[in-house]
Parts: sequence; structure tokens; C-alpha cells
Amino acid sequence: QVQLVESGGGLVQAGDSLRLSCAASGRTLGSYAMGWFRQDPGKEREFVATISRNGGRSYHADSVKGRFTISRDNAKNTVYLQVNSLKPEDTAVYYCAAKPEQNLYRIITVGDEYNYWGQGTQVTVSS
Repeated sequence: QVQLVESGGGLVQAGDSLRLSCAASGRTLGSYAMGWFRQDPGKEREFVATISRNGGRSYHADSVKGRFTISRDNAKNTVYLQVNSLKPEDTAVYYCAAKPEQNLYRIITVGDEYNYWGQGTQVTVSS
């Protein structure tokens, strides 16, 4: 079993940048496909980005494409989400998720497929 802890969120102004981190413990992160999701109170959970086990494939939601970038460092057991040009509508709790995966290149956009979730980190963007 893997434990996930997100960090890096905060209160920022529109146009600012943040780097969110998801640190894993308990198991080697390289065995897992990873994803970032977000949820604002009163709204459904929204897919943000996903990256394959080896980092060879990634995919970003249209709403963040060109502004957000997912990456991973398996040696450090950490996945990152670089978020640039933040907008007020990006305000949400951001969660990372992990799924054990045999396929090195599989990416997963559906939240229900993930087995493990972190506790989330709040990102608040003021206008």
C-alpha cells in the first residue's frame, strides 16, 4: 500500500504560479500510474492530469492544457504539478492519486480507477 501526501498549495493572485508535490511512502512510486484531480465545494471532482509509470506519457485536461504540467521523479518518489497562469476558476482542493499498473505507458483519466488518494492541498486564486 502506498501513502500519498500533497503539498505546495496556497493563496495566490491570478497569473501566479505554484508547484504542487505529491510525495509517496510505503511503496516505490515507479509501480504506479499517477493522476491529479481537483474539487471545489459543491462541484464534482475534475480530472486535471495523468502520467504513466515511467513518465513517458502524460495527458492534461483541456481546461489546464498549456498552463499546467505533470511530471514525476521516481527516484524521489514524488509527482509534481506545475501550475502557471493561475485563474480564479482554478481554485480547488488538489488531490493526487495512484494506481498500481503493469503497463509502463498507461495513463488514466478516470478517478474511479485509482486505488490510493492523498488528503489534498488547497489552491485559492484571487482575482
